Amino acid sequence: MIYLNGSELTIEQMKAILYKGETIAIDETAKQRVLKSREHVERIVRDDKTVYGINTGFGKFSDVKIEEAEVGALQINLIRSHACGFGELFPEVVTRAMTVLRLNALLKGFSGIRYEVLERLAMMVNEKIHPAIPQQGSLGASGDLAPLSHLVLTLIGEGEVLRDGEVLAAKDVWDKYEVESIVLQAKEGLALINGTQAMTAQGVVNYIEAEKLAYASEWISGLTLESLRGIKDAFHPAVHEVRGFKEQSDVAARMRDWFEGSELMTSQGEVRVQDPYSLRCIPQIHGASWQVLNYVKEKLEIEMNAATDNPLIFDEEDIVISGGNFHGQPIAFAMDFLKIGVSELANVSERRIERLVNPALSEGLPAFLSAHQGLESGAMILQYAAASLVSENKTLAHPASVDSIPSSANQEDHVSMGTTGARHAYNIIANTRRVLAIEAFCAATAVEYRDVEKMAPKLREKWQEIREIAAGITEDRVFNKDVEKIAQHLMP
Repeated sequence: MIYLNGSELTIEQMKAILYKGETIAIDETAKQRVLKSREHVERIVRDDKTVYGINTGFGKFSDVKIEEAEVGALQINLIRSHACGFGELFPEVVTRAMTVLRLNALLKGFSGIRYEVLERLAMMVNEKIHPAIPQQGSLGASGDLAPLSHLVLTLIGEGEVLRDGEVLAAKDVWDKYEVESIVLQAKEGLALINGTQAMTAQGVVNYIEAEKLAYASEWISGLTLESLRGIKDAFHPAVHEVRGFKEQSDVAARMRDWFEGSELMTSQGEVRVQDPYSLRCIPQIHGASWQVLNYVKEKLEIEMNAATDNPLIFDEEDIVISGGNFHGQPIAFAMDFLKIGVSELANVSERRIERLVNPALSEGLPAFLSAHQGLESGAMILQYAAASLVSENKTLAHPASVDSIPSSANQEDHVSMGTTGARHAYNIIANTRRVLAIEAFCAATAVEYRDVEKMAPKLREKWQEIREIAAGITEDRVFNKDVEKIAQHLMP
């Protein structure tokens, strides 16, 4: 069980919650902060003070005072009107992450929400009740208003939930558990939707999948190196120490570990003097992508533990401040950076695929790895497909964060588009996973034309993993099914 307190949630813990079914609980000290913050809100309502989001309208309506008898209706109206998302639903793993992250942010104790609402969010995580949330509709500032409103619709029994891919009415789910839907009170609707948890949730899933891919790209490129009689000298630690980038040295070290004991790798001058960049520069290229991943992880872990709603209640100082922590610019930049870093893993992988299938570049391998050249095309169109995916990535890698469209009658006149960036990053990761799966599929066949018995022991284990998923290219067949199986194998 993982205890949430609003301040110490990590990516590693999110992996356990999202992919291993780890349950969560609320830390007792966080509970006390939440209770104190709620008392502050109730005091404001009781004293009839005018405070944004508690007894005023929202956005351009912030100057409209709401009477005490209507503050509950204000919150319900907010959720109903803002639940305006469109398009395909977020995967369940993303909505699960969204629920965890919103709960964790509210546990910081600056939001004025009732503790029982947070208990319901924890129940949703532990019982795998995942809100049905459309992916499109967020500007990434004033929070992820549309996606998070769909999450809150689930709480109040008006939305839908996903359970193992099936869409169910939230009210029916609450009836099954014999609990009432939540009735929102002062500030609670705003507290629940004013945050960056849609982009951050998608960002966390992106990071976890991209990290797995980055590690996989090393053993996959190792299979290609063996297939092409790669030169091991380029991975010598001295080469990378003098450059000074830790990530580059780390990749080189892992690559040396992968091809330790290989009889297929060569030395300078044994077959050729130097390899092309897509082989020789694996530590430099992949290492740079690891720099991106490290940056993204740092920013995500900060945001995962941040108070991102508005206004914020500082009980010790007896003040409520209307600020802008909901603005998603830090995560927008991180997601755009992630798009570039992951795209490059696909770019260089596609270049290695070309060397595996092109007889002018493959050091004696059959053209397109075809068992019957001319009669059969072999891996010819696999390289086409990889090129198509890489090209699509280049379009998706255009930064979303450089765009902004004013909203709410120009009150919200600059937005981050961070959720768009996070969604596009996920598409790039999916494309890159297929490109790397194509490389793995081709390299596994190519290395068989050398001598499997001469492979490095660790790489031979990986070759065997692939062979348990997909057979080699012995005759033409529908190869995309094999590639998809390998791609699935590369998922967390």
